[in-house]
Amino acid sequence: MEKQSEPSQARLRVETDIYALSKVQGWFNQFKPRMSNKVWMQCNLALTEGFTNVVCHAHERLPDHTPIDIEVELGADYLVMQIWDYGAPFDLMAKLATLANTEESLDDIDNLPTGGRGLMITDAIADELSYDRLTDGRNCLRIKKNLFPPE
Repeated sequence: MEKQSEPSQARLRVETDIYALSKVQGWFNQFKPRMSNKVWMQCNLALTEGFTNVVCHAHERLPDHTPIDIEVELGADYLVMQIWDYGAPFDLMAKLATLANTEESLDDIDNLPTGGRGLMITDAIADELSYDRLTDGRNCLRIKKNLFPPE
């Protein structure tokens, strides 16, 4: 695992197409040498969940050529992933609170309604998670992961 002091950034734009997921994951592979395999796998899963939610939910009724922008910033001890979409606003924190208040969701993840599992998994992986509406009409899912969690 290579540790670097200067943050590096990479950006990717893909169309709204579930088959673009392989391109997104291939692009994300460039960050693998700079973190543990476990953290990379967690981040890859969170990225996959975020991208899939954009395609299947946020862009469900939008044209296939609607862009999805992804940016990753990798610092010495953190990784931040941002995914921008053009869907309707969504209150992520309210949804997570609702899921957390459902006792079944904590005990039996297989009984969660559609859409709940991925959000809970992403929330569990992330050290910081937000989904905000921007002034340009897009939404931004921001996932921050500390590469070296405190002991």
